[in-house]
Amino acid sequence: MKQFIMATFFVATAALAFGQEKARKSPKVTTEANGIKVVYGQPSKNGREIFGKLEQYGKVWRTGANEATEITFSKDVNFGGKPVKAGTYTLFSIPDPKTWTVILNSKLGQWGAYDYDKVKDQNVVEVKVNRQALSTPVEKLTFTLPGNAVVFEWDDTKISVPVK
Repeated sequence: MKQFIMATFFVATAALAFGQEKARKSPKVTTEANGIKVVYGQPSKNGREIFGKLEQYGKVWRTGANEATEITFSKDVNFGGKPVKAGTYTLFSIPDPKTWTVILNSKLGQWGAYDYDKVKDQNVVEVKVNRQALSTPVEKLTFTLPGNAVVFEWDDTKISVPVK
């Protein structure tokens, strides 16, 4: 009986450790400036072809890794030309070779974009922005908040959504 309990404990501990390691290959990062905060899982390129392959064109992406990316506005803003109330939203995007759709959704606590079809009726705004090609690839997905935009870059792509 003692051996059974020890074996069960070992298996449970190993499974828990493996699950946590697997879930956190991409570190959780917070970027905050100008009354905006972005919390996202930061994946790395690791030699992979990202857009059009790993993240397929025309399909919703969590715009990060692990949990879906969340963005918080401390005051009402104009996001890509559309009014958005102060608060926290899930940020999704739909990659495209030329024009991306960036989405703010009111359903928080989502893992990835797996349930997006069930919650897309909770979209607050959808904005289209032009993809900018980068001449030098960016290894890790990176969000910046230069004051008048929410910008993210990864691989050969830069996306900028104006914020006022």
